[in-house]
Amino acid sequence: MTDKTRITEIAADHYVISIYVREFNLRFNHFLIKDEEPLLFHAGMKQVFPLMRDAVGRIIDPATLRWISFSHFEADECGALNEWLAIAPQAAPVCGLVGAAVSVNDFSMRPARVLAHDEILKIGRYRLRFRRTPHVPHNWEASLLFEEVTRTLLCSDLFTHEGDVEPLTESDVVDRAKSSLLEGQKGPFANAYPYTPFTEPILQGLADLRPARLALMHGSAFVGDGARALLDMAKVMREVLGKQEVTSL
Repeated sequence: MTDKTRITEIAADHYVISIYVREFNLRFNHFLIKDEEPLLFHAGMKQVFPLMRDAVGRIIDPATLRWISFSHFEADECGALNEWLAIAPQAAPVCGLVGAAVSVNDFSMRPARVLAHDEILKIGRYRLRFRRTPHVPHNWEASLLFEEVTRTLLCSDLFTHEGDVEPLTESDVVDRAKSSLLEGQKGPFANAYPYTPFTEPILQGLADLRPARLALMHGSAFVGDGARALLDMAKVMREVLGKQEVTSL
């Protein structure tokens, strides 16, 4: 069961469309950037597409969507991709080479625009820098987008925290994320976040972008020192995940 869709402008022309799913005690956030070539980050699950379509329609004409992006191939990230492509005739997915090769171009009704590491996608006034982030937060093909004008990092499942939380916060999201990560290690989603020798260098590279906003898939978007939050999150991931043992499969 879901509650009503919530729309919040987290920066100029940057909107979070948030849907709370009580069964998971999580908010599922989808980010729309309104510009000459509108971009949606997180297509959402098929089952919430009608809610998402109506919410986007309160901001722009959904048929004018040009780009649909996401971090990795997962239902909440891109399950409704083809539904969006069906109503937006000029739209195309945006992802990296690995994502396009292993999943997206087979699944999608139109081929993806493939971006290289640090390539800039200009959508009008706003500029999105593509970052390859393999296995951060999940999956080989993982990537993130950094909008350079508002300094907003679209960071997918990083900093995930539970609850029917506020859409935007200046409070510490690292402690929230640590609590959720520790709790998650006890349940069926244990080991959902891999920890590799590249985890901390990737997070350091994201911190070097000095984001002023962190746009989370699950939880409250954060306004503040994004670089410090990313470096603190790297320490948390090392502490919680760096020495984890697989006790069952």
